[in-house]
Amino acid sequence: MAKYGFTGAKPTQSSSANSGVFEVNDVVELLRKGQFKLQTFQVQYLVLAGGGGGGSDNGNGGGGGGYRNSYASEYSGGQQPTETPLTVLPNTSYTVTVGAGGGITSGSGGYNGSNSVFATITATGGGRGNNFRTTGNTGGSGGGWNGARVTNPIQGQVGGSAGGGGGSENAGGRAGGNGLSSSITGIATRRGGGGGKGVDFDGVNGGGGGQGGGGDGAGTDESYGQFGVTNLGGGGGGGHDNAYGFGNGGSGGSGIVILRYPSTHTITTSGLTATTFTVGSDKVTAITAGVSGTVSWT
Repeated sequence: MAKYGFTGAKPTQSSSANSGVFEVNDVVELLRKGQFKLQTFQVQYLVLAGGGGGGSDNGNGGGGGGYRNSYASEYSGGQQPTETPLTVLPNTSYTVTVGAGGGITSGSGGYNGSNSVFATITATGGGRGNNFRTTGNTGGSGGGWNGARVTNPIQGQVGGSAGGGGGSENAGGRAGGNGLSSSITGIATRRGGGGGKGVDFDGVNGGGGGQGGGGDGAGTDESYGQFGVTNLGGGGGGGHDNAYGFGNGGSGGSGIVILRYPSTHTITTSGLTATTFTVGSDKVTAITAGVSGTVSWT
């Protein structure tokens, strides 16, 4: 081909820029030669995993879901610096999974929350809370613990020695740690709070759930730990001690995947539950459910 394009001044082609209107065969050949600029753009994201389930029988709170954030200059989990937005290609599919909250086991510890995923970005499920004097699990944020400390969390804070699960912003105490706040949707919202400790055998009331979806631990007048909040990735609260009417912990809350991108692009989702709205010059897509679905943009 002697010349590409057929509008305006003499067209130019390189790996960094192109001008003119091109036929399909021209584009194919230029791509083969590495001389056609692919029009990528950036997507800012908040990827939040499911929270850990709370422990039963004097149970500890579950940790909040792992928290990864690339929006503006906000913090990522554990108050780490904001991450780098993801560069994507139009008409290319990217996998998305929204992690479920961790379940519970009667008379025992809960389960870790499930991971959330956007393309190459994975947020790790929150660590489970366990029974009194047993170890909570590591996770996005750590589960509450008594007697033996868990390893460092991956994308959040540690669970507390008094039994509260860690949050994405703060470590747990007797109450769950707080979740971080983000305005990626245009409204400041906390997510990834840890679950509170359940009532002790000595009658000390349970701890409250951390801000951002953490479930309250059971008090002396209630048997069960409260559930973490759906789509806030909160850890479940710990259950009642056996001396006060044994009760189970609460399940963790599911996570969420939020994507913010220029409004000149249109998103398509498959196998996901999603809502798209406009904030300023951007569009925001909040994905609240789905396992191994996909997103793409035109």
